[in-house]
Amino acid sequence: MLRLDSVRFFADVPPPSTLSDLSRSELEALLNNLFREVATLKQTVSELREEIARLKGLKGRPNIKPSTPSGMDNATEPSKPAKQGRRRFRGKVTPRVKIEDQVVKATVPEGSRFKGYEPFLVQDLVISATATCYLRERWVTPDGRTILAPLPEGIDGHFGPELRRFVLMQYHQGQSTLPRLATFLRSVGVAISKRQLQRLLTDQQDSFVAEAQDVLRAGLETSPFVSVDDTGARHAGNNGFCTQIGNDWFTWFGTRSSKSRLNFLGLLRAGHTDYVLNDAAYGYMRKHSLSAPLIASLAAQPQTSFADQAAWLAHLDRLGFTKLDVTPDPMRVATEGALWGSVQSHKFLCEAVVLSDDAGQFNVGQHALCWVHAERLVHKLDTFTDRHHAAQTRVRGLIWDFYADLKAYRLKPSRKRAITLRKRFDRIFLRRTGFVTLDRLLKRLHANKAELLMVLDRPETPLHTNGSENDIRCYVTRRKVSAGTRSDVGRDCRDAFLGLAKTCDKLGIAVWDYLGSRLKVAGHSLIQPLDHYVRGRFRPA
Repeated sequence: MLRLDSVRFFADVPPPSTLSDLSRSELEALLNNLFREVATLKQTVSELREEIARLKGLKGRPNIKPSTPSGMDNATEPSKPAKQGRRRFRGKVTPRVKIEDQVVKATVPEGSRFKGYEPFLVQDLVISATATCYLRERWVTPDGRTILAPLPEGIDGHFGPELRRFVLMQYHQGQSTLPRLATFLRSVGVAISKRQLQRLLTDQQDSFVAEAQDVLRAGLETSPFVSVDDTGARHAGNNGFCTQIGNDWFTWFGTRSSKSRLNFLGLLRAGHTDYVLNDAAYGYMRKHSLSAPLIASLAAQPQTSFADQAAWLAHLDRLGFTKLDVTPDPMRVATEGALWGSVQSHKFLCEAVVLSDDAGQFNVGQHALCWVHAERLVHKLDTFTDRHHAAQTRVRGLIWDFYADLKAYRLKPSRKRAITLRKRFDRIFLRRTGFVTLDRLLKRLHANKAELLMVLDRPETPLHTNGSENDIRCYVTRRKVSAGTRSDVGRDCRDAFLGLAKTCDKLGIAVWDYLGSRLKVAGHSLIQPLDHYVRGRFRPA
C-alpha cells in the first residue's frame, strides 16, 4: 500500500488513511499533483545528468540550432519590404528546345462546329542508346598509298560525343559515382565496363585541364580581387589539401600534398615552373626578415631567372644557402620570394587583393581578412560570469553595427566616411572591457586593422569569404561521394572539371552546352574558351 504521508496534497485534500477513502475529486487532485512532481523530478534528473557529464568531461546534449538564417552577414542585411498586392504566379513556361505541334483528334457528334485548338504543353525526356557502324571507304592509290575515309566530326573512339557529354555531366556536376553511372548506362542498353567508363573520365582530357589553367591565368591577370580557401583531400592513399582560388566570375581548384605558403605561391604561378629574382622577390625577402647580406649575394649574381625547381635549388646551393642553420630558414624565405617574383613577372595579382580567412599561407601581396571569421572568434569565446557574457554581447553588437556600415560604405564610398570608420574601428578594438581574454582578442584583431579595413581603399573587395566556402562545397561533396583520387591524371581531371563547372555557372553558361561545344556534339552551341569570358568582365570599354 502506498504511503500517503510521503505525498504532498493540496490544502483542500485531507490525508486519508487509504486510497479507497478518497473521493473522485480528491483522486483527480492527487493525480494532478503527482504528475507535476514527476515532471519536476524528470527535469531535475536531466539537469543532474548533464552536470555529471560535464564534470566527467563527456559530451553533453547536442545544441541543435534552428534552421532559420542566422549569422552576422544575414543579420546585417536590410529588411526586405513586405510584398503587397496580388500574389504573383509562375510565368509562362519556355522550353529551351524546339516545340513540336501534334494535333489530338476529338470524337464529336454530327453537326459540331470547330473552334480551334487549346494548347497543352508537355515536356519530356527521351533516354535511349544507339549504335552506329561506320563503313569507312578504303582506297588504294596507284602509287600504293591507302586512303581511309575520315570519321564524322566529334567521333573520337568507340563512344560517341553525346555519351561522353552525359558521362562527364553526371559524374562531375551531378556528383554521381562510377558504379552507379555504369549501372545506369547498362540498363539503357550501352555495353560499357567500369574500366571503359573510367577512361572516358580521365583519358585525353588535356584540353579541359589546359582550359582550367587558362581560366586561372585570366582571373589572376584581370580580377580586382580573389578569394581563397582550402579543405582536406585524399590522393594516392595520402592526406592532402585542395586549394580554391576564385571570385564572382571564375573558380579554380588545385589538389596538392601540402598547404604551405610555398605550395600556395606555386599555385599562383598558374602552371608556370620558373623562379624569378626581381624587385618583387627582393621586397618579399626583406619583408620576411631575410638578412641583408644574403639578399645582396642573390642580387649580385647575373642570373635572375631559373627554369625549374632543380635549377633554383642548385643556384642556392652554390651560394651556400643550404649550409645555413638560422631562423628564419633562408632556403624557405628565398624560395618564397623567387616564387612571388615569378607570380609578379607573369602579371598575376599585380593590383588584386587576396581575401582569406586569416590562414597564414594566404598572406601574400595585398591581403584582406574575412570579417565573418574575425567576429566568429569573439562569438566562440567562452564566458564564465554574467559580467563576461555581457561584455561579449556588447562587443559583438558593436562589431555587427560596424560591419553593417562597412556594407553600406561599399555601395557608396567616400573619403570622409572612410576616415570616420577608421576612427570608429580604433574605438571598438582598443576598448577595455574588464574581460581579459576578450581584451587580448580585441588587441590581436586591432593588429590586423589594415587587412580588415582593406575595403575602405578597395570597395570592390568583399567583406567575407562566403564565396570561397560555397565554391569548395562541391569538392567536399565529391570527396564524400568518391573518396580520394589515385593517379595524378585523375586528380587533375577532378580539379579541372569541378572548377570549369563552377565557372560556367558563374558566367551563366549551361554546363551541358559547354560540354557539347567542346566535344563537338551535332548541333551544339558555340561556346568560346571560358578565359575569354573572364577577361571580358574587366576589359576596358
